[in-house]
Amino acid sequence: MFSFLRKSRPKCAALVPAAGSSQRMKGANKLFLPLCGAPVLVRSLMSLQLAQRVGEIVVAAREEDLEEVSRLCKEYGVTKCKKVVVGGATREESVLRAAMEAGRDAGLFAVHDGARPLVTPDLVDRVIEKAEVCGAAAPAVPLKDTIKRVKEGGMIERTVSRDALRAAQTPQVFDANLLKAALHAASESGAELTDDCSAVERLGKVVFLIDGEEENLKITTPVDLIFAEAVLKKRMGKS
Repeated sequence: MFSFLRKSRPKCAALVPAAGSSQRMKGANKLFLPLCGAPVLVRSLMSLQLAQRVGEIVVAAREEDLEEVSRLCKEYGVTKCKKVVVGGATREESVLRAAMEAGRDAGLFAVHDGARPLVTPDLVDRVIEKAEVCGAAAPAVPLKDTIKRVKEGGMIERTVSRDALRAAQTPQVFDANLLKAALHAASESGAELTDDCSAVERLGKVVFLIDGEEENLKITTPVDLIFAEAVLKKRMGKS
C-alpha cells in the first residue's frame, strides 16, 4: 500500500501596521474610534482572528499605544496576537519591524491595514490561498469613477481609461523572505511606498490580484466611519 502525503501549507503570520498619525481624522486616533461597539482596530484584528489560514498576528503600533493595543487584544479575545511592537516612522518600517518579530516558522506574511475593519475572514483566507500558489497576491476592485490626469493648476490633461485600473486593498500576502527582502531594499533606497505590493514590484516580482470586496474600505476620514458603521449594522441586521 502506498501513501501520498500532501505538501503542508506554509504558516501565515498577519502583520498589522497601526502606527499612523491619522492626520485626516481631526486629531483623533482613528484606530481607537468606536465602530458599532468596538474600536476600529479590534474589528480589523477580529477578522484576522477568525480567518482559518492566519496562524498568528503581530501589530506594529505607536509606542504610546502599546499598552492599549495589548489590553484590547486581551479584552476582545484576539488570542492570535502574539506580539505588539513599536512601529516605525514609515509604513514599510512598521511592517518590517512586525515581520522581524513574527515566528520563524511563518512562510507567508499577510499585511493588513489596521484601519480596514470591514474585511471578511473569507477574503483573508482567499488571498492567502492564492499566495500559497504564486508567492504574492492581493485583493483589488475595479474603479467606478472617471479618472482624470491633471496639470498644475487643476487643468485636465487627459481622461485615463479605467479598464486596466484597479484599486488595491489589503490583506496583501507574500512569501515571507520575499517581503523582507523587498522592504529592506525599499528602506535602503529611501523609496516612498503606499502599499507593500509596491515594494515587491520594485524587485521585478509579479503580484497576482484576486477580486476584493467593495465593502473593504479603509477608514481615512470621518465620512468613511459613517459608511463603515452603516455596513456593519446591515451585516448585524440592525436598522
